[in-house]
Amino acid sequence: MKIYLLAAALFISTFTFASENDWGRTGHRATGEVAEQHLSKKAKAKVRELLDGMNLAFVSTFGDDIKSDPAYRKYNSWHYVNLEPGETEYSKEKANPGGDLIHAINSSIKVLKDKNASKEDKEFALKMLVHFVGDLHQPLHAGRGEDKGGNDIQVRWFGDGSNLHRVWDSEMINDFDMSYTELAYNTDELSKEQIRNIQKGSILDWMYESKKLANKVYNSAETGEKLGYKYMYEWFPVVHDQIQKGGLRLASILNEIYK
Repeated sequence: MKIYLLAAALFISTFTFASENDWGRTGHRATGEVAEQHLSKKAKAKVRELLDGMNLAFVSTFGDDIKSDPAYRKYNSWHYVNLEPGETEYSKEKANPGGDLIHAINSSIKVLKDKNASKEDKEFALKMLVHFVGDLHQPLHAGRGEDKGGNDIQVRWFGDGSNLHRVWDSEMINDFDMSYTELAYNTDELSKEQIRNIQKGSILDWMYESKKLANKVYNSAETGEKLGYKYMYEWFPVVHDQIQKGGLRLASILNEIYK
């Protein structure tokens, strides 16, 4: 009996850790599905080849799935990027020495472009890239280091204890109660020009955009505040928009790699 209880506790702690650190599974999968819709034929074929037939939505949670394995612990800091208090520009010299989200995305792209990299390494890099681009568009991944991207800001979500980061990770998405495919296929209908505008810019530009949004998120709730329908009404459209942007930008990265 003790063994079963221990196993259950380990499962719960692992699931909680994963869900509190970036888009929940539904958000990541929706981002991957949006990207699939906008891949070039060449990129889609290459992705399927590397993933042995699996698609981007299927592997999008890989970055969280491996967190319970100590062998991958070095990647923990790769899921977020924080600027020093008062800093407005990203600096490699002041970045997390263990690596951060900017380093994670650039490193993954580098491996995928490396003609000498093994298929195994490229598969790993692709899975991580899908996840990290999703993370980049959860604004609190560009939040403040001192409060762990909002994890330390305790709030009530429909009466239950939560925190600001978790609300943005999964609470709003879960309460909207759509599958990842429903979220992905019910995004805004955009013109080609609008898509190109979203896909413009660099990884850093997209990080600054998330950072700016994170500042608004911090101002959206106070510690201990009771959040519910009103908050959902005001902010879920932003969550949905970020998922679409993440998917479009992931597609543009992969289309550029495999052009």
